[in-house]
Amino acid sequence: MTAPRPPLRLGVISPVVTRLPGAHSAWEEKAGIAELATIAQAADELGYDHLTCSEHVAVPTEVAAVRGATYWDPLATFGYLAALTRRIRLATHVLVLGYHHPLEIAKRYGTLDRVSGGRLVLGLGVGTLEEEFGLLGAEFKDRGARADDALAALRASLSRRDPEYHGRYYDYSGMVVEPHAVQPRVPLWIGGSTRRSLRRAVERGDGWSPFGLSLDQLAELLGPVELPDVFEVVLTPSRRLDPRDDPRSAEALLRQARQAGATVVSVRLVSSSADDHCVQLEALTRVAEAL
Repeated sequence: MTAPRPPLRLGVISPVVTRLPGAHSAWEEKAGIAELATIAQAADELGYDHLTCSEHVAVPTEVAAVRGATYWDPLATFGYLAALTRRIRLATHVLVLGYHHPLEIAKRYGTLDRVSGGRLVLGLGVGTLEEEFGLLGAEFKDRGARADDALAALRASLSRRDPEYHGRYYDYSGMVVEPHAVQPRVPLWIGGSTRRSLRRAVERGDGWSPFGLSLDQLAELLGPVELPDVFEVVLTPSRRLDPRDDPRSAEALLRQARQAGATVVSVRLVSSSADDHCVQLEALTRVAEAL
């Protein structure tokens, strides 16, 4: 007998902190931490799974026209939001592994896990912006192999006072990391849109967070793969939902995402202000109840 599927969980692609061309609302241009805090607290009270914040240190001017130029730092942003919320998780979406030593992540984000009461989710990626790698003095050509080693090092080091790891690129012992994460196993969601990223997620992570894929492509990639028993497929639809004025379309997309294999959907919403965004969050909870 097939076990019933668990309810689809909903996360929030945080407005304001990342502004991708064509994927954000006009009001976000002049919004700041007060508006973000209002939305974070509403999502927390409504039972949403997580908030997101992406990482880019500096984006080349010519690239910004395509990828956007606004990227708030996730550590500072989440440190502030952790103090204003109680249960919603804080998900980096994503940190670029090649920009950091694994123990740097373990210490800084482990501290965030401590101050938030164990609400950290580490979304991690290999990275694709060669100019930014060069700016930071990070190796670009072998970034995939380095990312694999970094993931293994993180798994061996997160939540440990005396981490030890011996790998191809990272090798350390006899070091103390205090404070460190309070979760016994910090969830690692691996970003990417290829079979290789999915394989990396299955082998080394706790979830896969694909981007730029259609639902058909998602189902095709997931179809032949045997996923671990406890594994998240975290989908971020490219279009914004309007659950207040078009609840049927919102419900249809969530149903289709679940059918394609998603266990969590991170949503972008149509809105005209921070308060209106909160109204849309509430409307989407009503839509989700019908699933």
